[in-house]
Amino acid sequence: MRSKIVAGNWKMNKNLTETEALVSELVAKVPDTTAEVIIAPTFVNLQSAAKHVENSIIQVAAQNMHFADNGAFTGEISAEMLKDIDVDIVILGHSERRSHFGETDDLLAKKVNQAIEKGMRVIFCFGEELEDRKSGNHFNVVASQLKNGLYALPAEAWSKIVLAYEPVWAIGTGETASPEQAQEMHAFIRKEIEEAYNSGISEKVTILYGGSVKPNNAEEIFSQPDVDGGLIGGASLKCDDFTAIIKAI
Repeated sequence: MRSKIVAGNWKMNKNLTETEALVSELVAKVPDTTAEVIIAPTFVNLQSAAKHVENSIIQVAAQNMHFADNGAFTGEISAEMLKDIDVDIVILGHSERRSHFGETDDLLAKKVNQAIEKGMRVIFCFGEELEDRKSGNHFNVVASQLKNGLYALPAEAWSKIVLAYEPVWAIGTGETASPEQAQEMHAFIRKEIEEAYNSGISEKVTILYGGSVKPNNAEEIFSQPDVDGGLIGGASLKCDDFTAIIKAI
């Protein structure tokens, strides 16, 4: 059975005091669930967050990492640095990293390989822009991002991969893909992985939906057969909203 996951990407929000307050509130209020609950605070607050969730079901992830072990990469963070503070999950390929910081499929493939080699789990993000959707090219874009970023991995590495489909036009815009659109793409993704590997991998991999998930639409989105949870942005910054979304899974 596939893992259900609700992950909160906090992006560049919350200072240390605010992070500790929100984490403490979440630890106290997160509902009992068989789903995994993950939060991704900013780098400078990861160690504090990891310590605050030690006795809860909440896990902590990083929002990015570098592909090298160490070296002259000013401002970057390595896998070993993350693991040393008990963070072994990393989000890679988020649309904002791709668009604002020019991260390419080739670069992301190197980051994914490094994370897997270091024993980390990867939440791999991908998805189409609005023009791709309007032109009907969205399936090709998604297929290409999957192939270029992940298909060099050996089959056994997929136990460490979580996929996060994010229609870029629905991130931070208030727009949301309809449940039917989300299901259509998630089913397509699963079929692509089956063809590239096998049905065993495609049926076991968790595929999250990321794109303006909120308490009022989470249940309908999560009810789709190939949607296994969500990568949540803005709503993960409010305890009541995030816990309501967890309840919806």
